[in-house]
Amino acid sequence: MNTPETDVKDRSFGALIYLFPLVYSLPFGIILLTQFPWLYQFFSPLVAIYGVTNSLPFASLIIFFGLWFAVVRNDNVSYFLRFNAMQAILINILQILFSLIMGILAPAFGAQSLISETLTNTIFMGSVVACFFCMVRSIQGQYAELPALSDAASSQIR
Repeated sequence: MNTPETDVKDRSFGALIYLFPLVYSLPFGIILLTQFPWLYQFFSPLVAIYGVTNSLPFASLIIFFGLWFAVVRNDNVSYFLRFNAMQAILINILQILFSLIMGILAPAFGAQSLISETLTNTIFMGSVVACFFCMVRSIQGQYAELPALSDAASSQIR
């Protein structure tokens, strides 16, 4: 889906919205970031943002509801931004579900087991790839089509 009517402001904000799930993917990448210091340097600005939002009580919940009510449910905001905000929220909800699943599996396998580390690294890399893909597509002014998430996002904002 191409949107020739998206302006630079919509494209920029559409890409910035994906910082929300990108920042909250960092807890899954702790093992990977400690093993590869150059990768940590790349993500250090996001680590700083994560530290600030983690120090504020209910910051992620406030951001979640802020995006939900100010962007997704606001008909005055362009469809492009509402779609990207809803898709970013859905990515974050998936991260929360994976976090709950890992909370159940980690004691069973051990927090430092190969299975736990592989799962958390996979969740981290999948979140990073999805967020960067969506950011690039937003900057291009196009809708990022993620399997199942894009359909769910568009059905929520119609």
